[in-house]
Amino acid sequence: MPARVRRPDAGTSTGPAPLAARVTVSARTTASRVSPDDAGTWVEDSRRQPFESTVIPMEELTDPRGWHFAPGTGNLEHRSGRFFTVEGMHVRTGHGPLGEWWQPILVQRDIAILGMIAKEFDGVLHFLLQAKMEPGNAGMVQLSPTVQATSSNYTRVHGGGRTPYVEYFTEPGRGRVLVDVLQSEQGAWFHQKRNRNIVIEVTGDVPVLDGFRWLTLGQVHRLLRRRSVINMDARTVLGCLPVAAPAGGGEVFERGGEPGGLHTMTQVLSWFTGRKSAYELSARLVPLNSLAGWRRQAMGIVPEGGGEFGIVAVRAHAPTREVHSWKQPLLAPRGLGLAALVVRRIGGKLHALVRAEVLPGYRDTVEIGPTVRSAASDRAAVAALRPDFLDYVLSAREGVRYDVVQSEEGGRFLHAETRYLVVEADDDFPLRVPPDFAWLTVEQLLALQRHSYYLGIEARTLLFCLNGL
Repeated sequence: MPARVRRPDAGTSTGPAPLAARVTVSARTTASRVSPDDAGTWVEDSRRQPFESTVIPMEELTDPRGWHFAPGTGNLEHRSGRFFTVEGMHVRTGHGPLGEWWQPILVQRDIAILGMIAKEFDGVLHFLLQAKMEPGNAGMVQLSPTVQATSSNYTRVHGGGRTPYVEYFTEPGRGRVLVDVLQSEQGAWFHQKRNRNIVIEVTGDVPVLDGFRWLTLGQVHRLLRRRSVINMDARTVLGCLPVAAPAGGGEVFERGGEPGGLHTMTQVLSWFTGRKSAYELSARLVPLNSLAGWRRQAMGIVPEGGGEFGIVAVRAHAPTREVHSWKQPLLAPRGLGLAALVVRRIGGKLHALVRAEVLPGYRDTVEIGPTVRSAASDRAAVAALRPDFLDYVLSAREGVRYDVVQSEEGGRFLHAETRYLVVEADDDFPLRVPPDFAWLTVEQLLALQRHSYYLGIEARTLLFCLNGL
């Protein structure tokens, strides 16, 4: 039987249980009467629906009511002026091996709602997830938050149906807010994009529509062991919740030992501020048709001589979406990405080696990334721009605690997948690291994640996966 925790509105002499304790109970609960069937089977069944996502020539994308290349700039825009645009960016920086480059960038000024409804059943928090089709998803359908929609979508600029459950996040008083924070997305592919990550707990009845299901955090963590089932948005929203203890309670990741970390939080914030102050970066939006080293071809916008990604067009069909058929551009990465986190015990406490990462799409130049983030996970593809500690994480064997491929945003990227690695180092791994790196405790990272623009999207995913072990 799962441990029971009183509802937040249940008045007692000692008050309700702290949220972190309630989240931890949910993380340790892998069976539930409200979701008795295997959730993985639910996903597989959802993927058998008649969905379509087909790459098409760029000229087929243009439509009198849809997308077009804007006169003069060549920017790829929707005629409504909403959704997002594909524009050019010229980057100059004194940091890293490349001092200057040109690239396409996705510009989305809408702030999307990534909203999760939570409710307690049998004393355990459950979360309402959706089996959602996105045209760029690996496997077509992945589990998403209750609401995953830009303001262009939920205000129905597309002319389609309403977004289910969006009123819980747009109308005050629908529930108790557990998390509400703006977070970034991929700083290499988005220009200053941010989403509202919000979790609201309700106590009344919530109708469960087709394609939705209540899951405990423990059930979600079990699905994190499968390739590309829990989507990026669900990972970032649920990862913002506080956790009192690791979900598995296993020996490797049991938090204990001395109360403090290698650095105080004041020292951590000083290090992060120092890294942001140390680098200059100019990331200027420019017309898409002015990009040096890029050309528009029949099947996409591609870099000359190869590169990390291109821009393609797709035709999508999904009877479960608010609009059943549409066309749109997507950013298409080339190859499998890599995001790796090295962890080790220092003074009896689990620490993670993180990096202050400079990316052109970040709002303030720098966010905290994993130990290693690479556009490709194989050695040959990154030989010219080899990140620090790459060889270590790729050659690790005994210390690998998590190694699963997860999908990135399927509404903007085509089959973008990243190999997420957590590697536990032994005591021989150096404590002294380059200035861009720092050892932070898991608790410090969790505390930073509850605030905007500290942890990048890859670091947030790895932290969520780490706490599911």
